[in-house]
Amino acid sequence: MRTVLLASLRTHTRRYGAALLAVVVGVVLVVVTAALSSAVRDGLTAGLDEPYDGADAVLDRPAADDAARLLAAAPEAGADAWLVGWTLQPLGHGGTVVDTSADVGQVPDRPDHRWQELVAGRFPASPGEALIDPNAAKADDVALGDRLRVGTGADALDVTVVGLADSPSSFSVASVYLLWSDLSRWQDELYVSSVAWSGGEGFGAARDAVRSVVPGAEPVRVGAFVQELQTEVNNGVDVVAIIALLFATIALLVAVLVINNTFAILFAQRSRDFALLRCVGATRRQVLRSVRAESLALGVVAAVVGTGAGLVAGRGLVALVNDRWPEARLGAAAVSVPWLVVAAAVAVGVPLVAAWLPTRRVVQVSPLAALRPDDSTRLATAPGRTRVGLGMLLVLAGSAALAVAVAVAAPAFLVLGGAATFLGVLLLGPAVVPGALRAVSGLVGRAVGPAGRLAAGNAVRNPRRTAATTASLLIGVTLTTAVLTGLASSRTAVGDEMDAQHPVDLALTAPRPLPADLPARVRAVEDVAEAVPVPGAPATVAGEELPVLAPTRAADAVLHQALPQPRPRQVLVPWDLLGDDLVEGDLVDVVVGGRATTLRVRGGEGWGEAALVAPQTLARLSPAPGTQAVWVRAAEGADPEDLAGALEAIGGPVDAAVENGLARRAYVDLQLDVLGGGVVGLLAIAVVIALVGIANTLGLSVLERGREHALLRALGLTRRQVRRMLAVEAVLLSGVAALLGTALGVTYAWLGVQALVAPAVSGAALVLPWGQLGLVVALSAAAGLAAAVLPARRAARTAPAAGLALD
Repeated sequence: MRTVLLASLRTHTRRYGAALLAVVVGVVLVVVTAALSSAVRDGLTAGLDEPYDGADAVLDRPAADDAARLLAAAPEAGADAWLVGWTLQPLGHGGTVVDTSADVGQVPDRPDHRWQELVAGRFPASPGEALIDPNAAKADDVALGDRLRVGTGADALDVTVVGLADSPSSFSVASVYLLWSDLSRWQDELYVSSVAWSGGEGFGAARDAVRSVVPGAEPVRVGAFVQELQTEVNNGVDVVAIIALLFATIALLVAVLVINNTFAILFAQRSRDFALLRCVGATRRQVLRSVRAESLALGVVAAVVGTGAGLVAGRGLVALVNDRWPEARLGAAAVSVPWLVVAAAVAVGVPLVAAWLPTRRVVQVSPLAALRPDDSTRLATAPGRTRVGLGMLLVLAGSAALAVAVAVAAPAFLVLGGAATFLGVLLLGPAVVPGALRAVSGLVGRAVGPAGRLAAGNAVRNPRRTAATTASLLIGVTLTTAVLTGLASSRTAVGDEMDAQHPVDLALTAPRPLPADLPARVRAVEDVAEAVPVPGAPATVAGEELPVLAPTRAADAVLHQALPQPRPRQVLVPWDLLGDDLVEGDLVDVVVGGRATTLRVRGGEGWGEAALVAPQTLARLSPAPGTQAVWVRAAEGADPEDLAGALEAIGGPVDAAVENGLARRAYVDLQLDVLGGGVVGLLAIAVVIALVGIANTLGLSVLERGREHALLRALGLTRRQVRRMLAVEAVLLSGVAALLGTALGVTYAWLGVQALVAPAVSGAALVLPWGQLGLVVALSAAAGLAAAVLPARRAARTAPAAGLALD
């Protein structure tokens, strides 16, 4: 059998080349998926992990006293500890208070643990020195070398500004950064987000050291802490875990199906060879051993080649996405050992299984029976009925899982249900795809002529072969349309939600009327597209000092979405000011000067620290209202923090607070851009896998029909007609696969929107990107035509006599 094995490898080199390519592409897909998952995770958590760089363990939200004990005990233990947190203290400059509640945080003593990014000057080297955030410096008119007073009374501290520093994440930013020796004087007033501990001996030693200082403490690893923090940032949804799960499932499913389809066709073509070996004395075990040896050899070679190519392609793809779409901000592309093990297992295991299944009939029946024509492709046979029954069972089970996913918003059920229904559709392919082909084959046959009629007949003659040929493209189109539709729906839903929550980019609101020239000064700021003064008056609402505003039609120029219009007897109060003492629907007294009225409370947000009333209500309360706020529309591409700093510099002297809705929008856009970058990479993989899959299966099916094509040539069909016949057949198959894939993809996208987006964003609906979907269908037909070029040329060049001699 060793001689037979070597002869088989030499004889079927072309066929094995296609199979090897399928396995390599499957391995590359798995490895690239791992790289993309890593890049998306790094992109989504960018900045969140930098304050903990170099830490061995993190203690989440400790009490202020516990945090102080850890920072004091670290030097004695030969370790280092630092906190991410702050205290709110008055900030004085030039003899006046420039900020009544400035965030004051820590800058670590050791340079290798500092996460702040120096913009100018240097880091503090001794007590009495401070860093300041550039935006805070701009707002408070502070420069390097200035003296600041932090705090009041006996705890007041005079410091010298020695540097300006940005924080990589808005969740670890403060206005002023001090060394712990200075910050510790306010340790009873600290809000501590976390304390990082670095002892250089790993997590276990760090955990024991932290527990020795704070009994009962539960420090965690840095990676777990950052993942949990990222989950909190995304409103309790672990976006990275969902993406990794989806990517991994899709990668494994696509790799397994493409490899299985290729090997199924390859070894089905050789069933007569296996039967002849049985006739000349080979045992069942010898035939199976030969098949497994061939498959194992291919799998090992593919694992080595595919892993190397996947590592290169993964890093290259992430670099390409970051270069072409810098807003995606994907992180580093790292592939862990478990992913490499999974890729190798797919490369070796799937071919072994896929190669054995087509030979099962040959080794289970007598050699003479195996030499007879194979009728297992007909659905009326026992194997055909079993396939249809299993496919229907998977569709029903998957549909039930999808229903559960929509009902309880469970991503795991969404993935399982989608995979089960899709596998069911693939199993039903021999019944579904030929039926769809028959629906359009008549029109094609009449339009193209004899070659078209032959192509239509060939496309539906062998249902199993037809389904295998279209499976790869069906996978790619389904994935592409689902992602495009889901992304369009998610962006639209999130955009509408952000418009409702933050209709104004930035708002300056003051407790007293603003100077008449302030709107003009705001318009002169770089990156301000429009600024509109909003009339209002200082007021008392339910005993609390809160300005009331009555926006005019001019405010529509800066709004992303129309604000709810209060009725004459209503007042809109920001949601964060409603609580146990004041709930929606209550009647409250609104007093402006000596005039008062009773209004019913409604909730809202996004316009700053002020209440909204109807214009006639404001006219009744204040006959001569002034400019109480300025609403700003930012220019495209404006930096939220820099623009807010510039506006704070203008509004600070008149006690105007800045509401920065643009920053919240920017963070959500960043999250969507990172996800979009991962999607771009995933779509690129889907296109490649679809092209390779359909090219392999179509090429192998052409090889299988060599005698048939030679007979057609002998009966008078020209080379051009043979090429046209195969091209029409490929376009028919790819077109039907594209239409079915689009229908499936849109369905999966709708289910994903209902299960994942709708629970988080009210009113989320399916949005169909018609242009993109049409482009996918057109490209799919073009891909099928391109895949048929080489097989068609090969078939047309074969002389009729040589073709009829093929086995």
